[in-house]
Amino acid sequence: MNFLEWLQNTALAVMVGESWFPYVESAHVVFLAAVAGTIFTVDARLLGFASQQLRITYLAERLLPVTWLAFAGAAITGLLMFMANAVAYVDKTPFLIKMGLLLAAGLNMLYFQLVTWRSVASWDNGRPAPAARVAGAISVLCWVGVIVFGRWIGFV
Repeated sequence: MNFLEWLQNTALAVMVGESWFPYVESAHVVFLAAVAGTIFTVDARLLGFASQQLRITYLAERLLPVTWLAFAGAAITGLLMFMANAVAYVDKTPFLIKMGLLLAAGLNMLYFQLVTWRSVASWDNGRPAPAARVAGAISVLCWVGVIVFGRWIGFV
């Protein structure tokens, strides 16, 4: 707890907690919406629900850079909000679940990029491979959970 208490008492954390929090939280929501929107578009293609006329590589090349920029913004604003109330957040179950789901989403993406994506040439124009569809479903579930449990944090 000493580190978390120190973190929560830094000048930046105090400033966020005392006056910037509504702005930081609003920016976090906007960044998260951009992350979810771009990821859900790619996932919908992987699941075969949308954009079936587009190659998955075409879609990914255009959307994933936006996803990463938005994720960076969400991570920075999320860290700022965490700093403002670090001691309380680490004991909140929704926060811990959200962090676990973020980790799961990251591991899913890593596996997809390192393993499943290698065969993209064989399913780029058609129906995605079963492993790609599973990755898309896991991604949707993780990100919906991140959003739900993220909202829940403020109500616990």
